[in-house]
Amino acid sequence: MLVDPSVEPARFAAVGHTRALVVVAALVTGACDDFSPQVGAELAVTCAPTVSDSYGQTAPRGCADAGVDAPSNTVAPDSGVTGNVLIADQYNNRVIEITRQGEIVWIFGDGSSVPGPMSIVAPNDAERLPNGETLMCGTGAPPGAEPGCSDAGCPDNRVLIVDDSSNSIWQFGADGGASGSGPGELSAPVAAMLVPTMTGDHVLITDQGNDRIIEVVRATREIAWQFPPSDATAEQTLTGPNSAERLYPSIIDAATLDGPAFASRLPSGNTLITDSNNDRILEIDAAEPPHVVWTYLTASRTTQGNPSPSRAVRLANGHTLITETFDDQIIEVDGTPEQNVVYTHGVLGVGLSGAGELNQAYDAKVVGDFTGLGVF
Repeated sequence: MLVDPSVEPARFAAVGHTRALVVVAALVTGACDDFSPQVGAELAVTCAPTVSDSYGQTAPRGCADAGVDAPSNTVAPDSGVTGNVLIADQYNNRVIEITRQGEIVWIFGDGSSVPGPMSIVAPNDAERLPNGETLMCGTGAPPGAEPGCSDAGCPDNRVLIVDDSSNSIWQFGADGGASGSGPGELSAPVAAMLVPTMTGDHVLITDQGNDRIIEVVRATREIAWQFPPSDATAEQTLTGPNSAERLYPSIIDAATLDGPAFASRLPSGNTLITDSNNDRILEIDAAEPPHVVWTYLTASRTTQGNPSPSRAVRLANGHTLITETFDDQIIEVDGTPEQNVVYTHGVLGVGLSGAGELNQAYDAKVVGDFTGLGVF
């Protein structure tokens, strides 16, 4: 069922939502036993029966690279860095959870570029839910992105929820990588977020290839809301949306942005924006007009020439976790005026699949930390 946005306030009142706005950003530009990396030397992967994360929780199928040197990532005891990190490792066709020492403790995706029950192709977004499930987007790879892809690329076009044993328990999108805009179909979904309601969970999906944002009822897979509406005016159209999030009311002037890839509302009411093509992260306040209160320049630490960040997430400790897709690295910047990089994962400018390496990772979040990512 489709709901006209003109009646949205009544619908949100009925399900217990505060009246919300959607911020949309447009970007211009497993079976652990079976896993084998796509790129570089093959690694044996072992699965432990249980693993513990930094929150004291256990998962039944921890996975770790074996037969290779331990990664060199280290974390200083007084750095304030805490929590495992969940990474959408795009062109390694997997989602991984790593400790801050770089050990892989959970994985979904067998490395295949063909979508299936235990594989995911070029994921752009992943989030660990409070109940231990993992929500992720099988975005698919464009032509030329991966060896072995056809002239049409390697499609996936699914949003998945998997349990802590890497079993797929929910899917929106057709099997076999089929793309479409009909019932139950997606085209290059790039972001998804759980939206709890009083009547059950919804999933907010950024359906980039269809130039739309949809909110899907998890239990029935019906579309409860979408933007643009079916009778959209020229002013309501979207082109290549890259992320969406349910927010409290506020208007942000995006006139000075270039290729914003992600935005999230912080508990302070400020908004954190990944201004991708300007190679920076901005925090702006809720004033009219808004003021920039914090900036981090990703280009300040690389000579690669293309550091365009894809995600920036403010953490509970005040640090900012940044995914630098084209630099193949995840970094964490502290909240001091010096903006110290207190944690990294991945080798700067080297896209591989070995221990401590990433291949155009697109998203990273700290497990259990929902600061600015919604209320659960």
